[in-house]
Amino acid sequence: MFGARCLLRFLRSCSSAPCPRHKPSAKLSVRDALGTQNASGERVKVQGWIRSVRSQKEILFLHVNDGSSLESLQVVADSSFDSRELAFGSSVEVQGQLVKSLSKRQNVELKAEKIEVVGNCDAKDSGFVHIHTPIITSNDCEGAGELFQVKPSSKIKVPEENFFNVPVFLTVSGQLHLEVMSGAFTQVFTFGPTFRAENSQSRRHLAEFYMVEAEISFLESLQDLMQVVEGLFKTTTMTVLSNCPEDVELCHKFIAPGQKDRLEHMLKNNFLIISYTEAVEILKQASQNFTFTPEWGADLHTEHEKYLVKHCGDIPVFVINYPLALKPFYMRDNEDSPQHTVAAVDLLVPGVGELFGGSLREERYHFLEQRLARSGLTEAYQWYLDLRRFGSVPHGGFGMGFERYLQCILGIDNIKDVIPFPRFTHSCLL
Repeated sequence: MFGARCLLRFLRSCSSAPCPRHKPSAKLSVRDALGTQNASGERVKVQGWIRSVRSQKEILFLHVNDGSSLESLQVVADSSFDSRELAFGSSVEVQGQLVKSLSKRQNVELKAEKIEVVGNCDAKDSGFVHIHTPIITSNDCEGAGELFQVKPSSKIKVPEENFFNVPVFLTVSGQLHLEVMSGAFTQVFTFGPTFRAENSQSRRHLAEFYMVEAEISFLESLQDLMQVVEGLFKTTTMTVLSNCPEDVELCHKFIAPGQKDRLEHMLKNNFLIISYTEAVEILKQASQNFTFTPEWGADLHTEHEKYLVKHCGDIPVFVINYPLALKPFYMRDNEDSPQHTVAAVDLLVPGVGELFGGSLREERYHFLEQRLARSGLTEAYQWYLDLRRFGSVPHGGFGMGFERYLQCILGIDNIKDVIPFPRFTHSCLL
């Protein structure tokens, strides 16, 4: 999702007079820089990502954040620094003097003497094409059978037995449609409503919710997929914190005290990775008594997911390589008998549990053909199998529940409190 790394093509040249020798700049985190008392021109170096750019006639203002603080550090530079490479999301190294700010919004600011772009980020060149996937569909992508069937009103006379000639449902995922489109556009995504007929009153389930889903062609490893997921989570969260600080602070102050520190902890640490097998062993050795006994081959429940995140120090953790029997037909076979797992990944986050779910897709024709045959789905998914016959490539993707994401960053305990009109079993008001 990010542009290729490169160095800034020019540095500001010194005047003909000899450049004064400065003391080496001390490297500071944004958090430490903001916490500096009585700043008086100390030379420092700060590294991070640009969260906003504001250019005036003679002055350039940047807000830079490295994930160590919810607040960004304001960088003030001469307008001669202005460049197309200084854009939102670009990673930079800024050297200059830390001085007292004239603005009431912050105590200090960094007066830039040198700005180096470490990595460009042009959102327009990220390569992801927005696809509007259908809401009415004839497939059950997840294979769980938790579908809402769509039928015409009894007042409408349909000459045929069925309006569409086949049973149709409200979508549970746009993934299969994205896989079709990724064959043309390489990287695609969708953001829209999703429906699950789960008979659940839990604090993290809805019958109607929004999903961000992406599909990426020429993706050959879970590591690459996890890198995209972690980047999406952190970049999106930093954008929210930068653009909506008052709204987020309101929730953190009155609804979830301590969430600000927990969120900072998530952003500044690299996400962890464990296998499903390692996760089960951790759960088996836990002193906690679980309602559902953890065992290899059984699905992970919410209580398990939350424990694993706690065990990992409240840092988001990827769980990878699940048993084949637990996952849908489209996930890539790891060919690791006798365990027999698939290249699946779930991202577990504090307070919520599973936030992202994804996998490498089975691009090999004969493997997919056998999976569909064993499930009795060959006829229904012949079109999907045909995708593997004509220029198939390794690919993968993921989905993230938007409401669960809001729960995670805001610290809201009940998913019904982050959506205006929650739909769940026995409730559909308005």
